[in-house]
Amino acid sequence: MNSKRLISWLLAGLSTFLFLVALGLVFFYAPREATMGDVQRIFYFHVASAWVGFFGFFVTFLGGLFYLGRNERKWDILALSSAEVGLVFITMTLLTGMAWAKPVWGTYWTWDPRLTISAVQWLLYVAYVMLRSSVAGRERGARFAAVYGIVAFVTVPLSWFAIRWWRTLHPQIISGAGMALTDKMQTTLFFSLATFTLLYITLLRQRMLLEQKRDMLNQQVINAE
Repeated sequence: MNSKRLISWLLAGLSTFLFLVALGLVFFYAPREATMGDVQRIFYFHVASAWVGFFGFFVTFLGGLFYLGRNERKWDILALSSAEVGLVFITMTLLTGMAWAKPVWGTYWTWDPRLTISAVQWLLYVAYVMLRSSVAGRERGARFAAVYGIVAFVTVPLSWFAIRWWRTLHPQIISGAGMALTDKMQTTLFFSLATFTLLYITLLRQRMLLEQKRDMLNQQVINAE
């Protein structure tokens, strides 16, 4: 077994183990929230997936900047891979948010400023992934995607500050407004954040390796011709 495969297995195994521990903390260690009850436990997955999605789009932003500055394929691979993985987590954020909103707000969705920005963000990054395959020429597509990824990142700070700039139903997580976070809740939250971050790293690495292998295969085809 080569070193790359060994690292992949170790990361996958550790991510799985930590995720199982996180599940145990969420359902058996963290106390029942006084106002919302057990449905509040979705909070730990919702916040963790949102954090990782935002971080993934930040990495795409950085990858785009480095690609435009250095024109190196590795930065394009990083940006593309992180956008795809980040999109998975942001999709999870929207789904867990709707599952949480229904019993608390009485509806799956409202056109609240924070939620509206999240929907626009999701659509922008879906478009990013789709447009990558529709632009002719790899280098041209990479440069276009780099600029797009940089501009689309504006939705991340907008989403973060929406609950501070406008009246919104969405609670402020850091301040704990509308939700009393005990020490055990905070421990569970931070453990979930760490676990989801490691899961992001694991998936990002696998996606980058897949893209590198595709480049190698395309080069072999070109050489064969």
